[in-house]
Amino acid sequence: MPDVDPAPRATYPGVCLVTGAASGIGAATARRLAADGATAMVLVDRNGEALHALGDELEQAHGIALYLCHQDILSEEGWDGVEHGVTHHWGGLDSVVINAGVSDAGTIAELSLEAWRAVVSVNLDGTFLTLRTAMRLLRDGGAAVVVSSASAMKAEPGTAAYGASKAAGLQLARVAAKEGAARGIRVNAILPGGVETPIWQGVPAFDALVTETGSEQAAFDRMAGFATPLGHYAKPDEIAGQIAFLLSPAAHSMTGSALVVDGGYML
Repeated sequence: MPDVDPAPRATYPGVCLVTGAASGIGAATARRLAADGATAMVLVDRNGEALHALGDELEQAHGIALYLCHQDILSEEGWDGVEHGVTHHWGGLDSVVINAGVSDAGTIAELSLEAWRAVVSVNLDGTFLTLRTAMRLLRDGGAAVVVSSASAMKAEPGTAAYGASKAAGLQLARVAAKEGAARGIRVNAILPGGVETPIWQGVPAFDALVTETGSEQAAFDRMAGFATPLGHYAKPDEIAGQIAFLLSPAAHSMTGSALVVDGGYML
């Protein structure tokens, strides 16, 4: 009988998909995976201008093949298009980073149903739709990381929608880890605490602190001084490095794990 080629297995970082790729942790992770030798990148974000700027940067720096998806992660039609395009061009994915998310604040007594649904739909429904596509496209031996939050495990007043949605996303990652294990697919979560990203911009308390202290960095330092024993928040590049570790062969025996990176916030 003729030899039959085995099904292709994932290599790190290989063909990568990153959501929320245009800024913050997503952009830092895209840069890190490109630097680590990704053969192609599927970058997803609602901010088309920033997404294409990042694409141009990565193409010039690394000559990498790119598939830029200017879409909402809640669009089933959009994900159908991603699945078709990835299958056509590369046959599958090797690494996936599910990062896109939103935040809001409000006590349970004061939170409107509309505000609740706005956060939960993106952070949970969007994670589900992304992960569903990922589990269909990941090659045997591939890996995914869900970006959750320390708020998934530590309760704070005013974080009902955000914390509940991130806790649900963490459980979704664990279920995916069990379902993917038979094919050697690993799914882990990372739970950052405070991270110096643009998500803080427009938050009234943060904007007021920027005005008071004179700069965003001073505002971050002030908040971290109160919130974390280490006295500082993480930089996006730091989180990107830990995501890269979870995707890499160095984490070969890790699946269903929750890597907490919070400066001691939960102590």
